[in-house]
Amino acid sequence: MRITWRFIAAARNSYAALYAACEKYGYILEPVDSPSDGGDVICYSLNSLDYPKYVDEIESAEQITIVGGPHPSACPEEVSLIADYVVVGEGERTLPRLLAALDAGEGEDAKIPGVASRGSVFVPIDHSVRLDAFPSFSRMKGYIELSRGCPFSCAYCQTPCLHGRRMRHRSREAIVSMAEKYQDARFVTPNAFAYGSADGRVPDVEKLRRLLSSMPKNNIYFGTFPSEVRPEFVIQETAELVTEFCSNTKLHFGAQSGSDAVLSKMGRGHTVADVYSALDICKKVGQTPVVDVIFGFPFASDEDEEATLSLVSDVTRYGTAHVHYLTPLPGTPLEGSTPRDILPEIDKQLGKLALNGRVTGYWHDKF
Repeated sequence: MRITWRFIAAARNSYAALYAACEKYGYILEPVDSPSDGGDVICYSLNSLDYPKYVDEIESAEQITIVGGPHPSACPEEVSLIADYVVVGEGERTLPRLLAALDAGEGEDAKIPGVASRGSVFVPIDHSVRLDAFPSFSRMKGYIELSRGCPFSCAYCQTPCLHGRRMRHRSREAIVSMAEKYQDARFVTPNAFAYGSADGRVPDVEKLRRLLSSMPKNNIYFGTFPSEVRPEFVIQETAELVTEFCSNTKLHFGAQSGSDAVLSKMGRGHTVADVYSALDICKKVGQTPVVDVIFGFPFASDEDEEATLSLVSDVTRYGTAHVHYLTPLPGTPLEGSTPRDILPEIDKQLGKLALNGRVTGYWHDKF
């Protein structure tokens, strides 16, 4: 049975992880650029922004189609109308189980937990992936995954839907071993400064120190894309660890709003004061802040949006703001909501700030 993987740049890290997991069970996911490249099975990993681009391709593919990722996990019934099988949630164990069933000619009758298909009764996933059981990558390289899951309840985020609300951490030894394979080591995690934390809500500075001090003497990039942090985790001790052990000179964290009322309504779990504290600490330790903000929350007033613009202006005095327009993603509390329009004056001011490179991102795109 020839198994192919539809290569999509946005899902490159998922490919690296699932390639390594399937390889462990004797299945190789061969990268292809189209179903026309042949094979018996073709796999896709899709987020909600990319999904519409591939609907026709999946529906017309001659191979058995398996689709997973954030969007299928949030909308399995929808996706099962066009795909033969939908992997719901984490795929490291589920996908090899499904491939084994297909290899044995038992796909339709296997009733594999975590796999949805048209007309069948869905059985929820029956396990939680232990990260050390699967490497982040093997021959197909990807970022080094530190942790999974998030205890917070941000209304715009799909992470808890895909990985749950309990944080799981990869062992220090496994992380260091994978970091040795890179000259420039980068990590993926919901919150790098939560590594080792028992509940994911308070940093464990000692475990962070043990991790970073154990790293090989190459370039370690920690607390910057794609291992951003939360603002209340940017404290003197965590920021100084980056300065001491890491190569990055920037810290990337999400503020999301300059209004405490909006932060509360979205369930963000921190305050505007936490953001300003993080900005001050970055300045003290010589790290340039890169701060994510979102405009367009449906419950934001004009005053709330203006407060967020004020925060953006403050960030740009010695950092960069990365601006987004709200995308109400499936499977989140904001699913189906309508983002409010950007105020013309805010749009104008963001444009001015973007001219000098202090503001990046997109704030016009509507989902």
